[in-house]
Amino acid sequence: MDWSLECSGCRQAASADGLRTVCPDCGAPWLVRYARTVPRRAREALVARGHAMWRYREFLPLAGGEEPVTLGEGGTPLLRAHRLAEQLGVEDLWIKDEAANPTGSFKARGLAAAVTRAVLAGATRFVLPTAGNAGVAAAAYGARAGATVRVYAPKTTPRPLLGQIAAYGAELITVDGHIGDCGKLSRAYASETQAFDLSTLREPYRIEGKKTLGLEIAEQLAWRLPGAVIYPTGGGTGLIGMWKAFRELNDAGWVSGPMPRLFSVQS
Repeated sequence: MDWSLECSGCRQAASADGLRTVCPDCGAPWLVRYARTVPRRAREALVARGHAMWRYREFLPLAGGEEPVTLGEGGTPLLRAHRLAEQLGVEDLWIKDEAANPTGSFKARGLAAAVTRAVLAGATRFVLPTAGNAGVAAAAYGARAGATVRVYAPKTTPRPLLGQIAAYGAELITVDGHIGDCGKLSRAYASETQAFDLSTLREPYRIEGKKTLGLEIAEQLAWRLPGAVIYPTGGGTGLIGMWKAFRELNDAGWVSGPMPRLFSVQS
């Protein structure tokens, strides 16, 4: 592998081999750091690679000869919102439509990357807590990989999402409580059974999948970076991923200029 892991808290480095969750010393999430550099001429190769997120494989955690667990995620439209921009008094406003992903949300990106790397490292069983969309994506990509998946979800989760999780074949456990309660049950199950925990920021690769949001936005804007990104944040992997994408594109010389301002919007 031509990447390693760096703790986002204490900055210690670790090998990317095997299955890893958080840093054992400080409990912070790992970030993927690549040894390879991606030449600017590699941009031209993207034209012949279709539209799925794995077209950016030079920026993603895939070694030579490896194939991802994929349902065709990514390649979602970037739509110009003329009337909304006018109402808000801004010059240029775009909306990234992540509902076009295979499981109906941006969660498909992160779970595709996380399941891919975990399966390549030998995982056959997964668990995670969810408020809905992550559970749908985990169930779908687990099914695609031939793995078993257990999902803990609050009983208040919208019924259509619970129905999708079950339809993909995951073992669905509904909980009287909130997402934090589901997280405790998920971690306990992982500890008891050695199921791999796919929870938000518990493993390194959901960030890498969400990073493709930033790669796509840059390409769709003709390799210009936006002035700002306003993001409905949830657990935060997408926001961290886009920050990482913009920096890696800049380091590779694919873009230039100031980094976008990132705004976290939360219920």
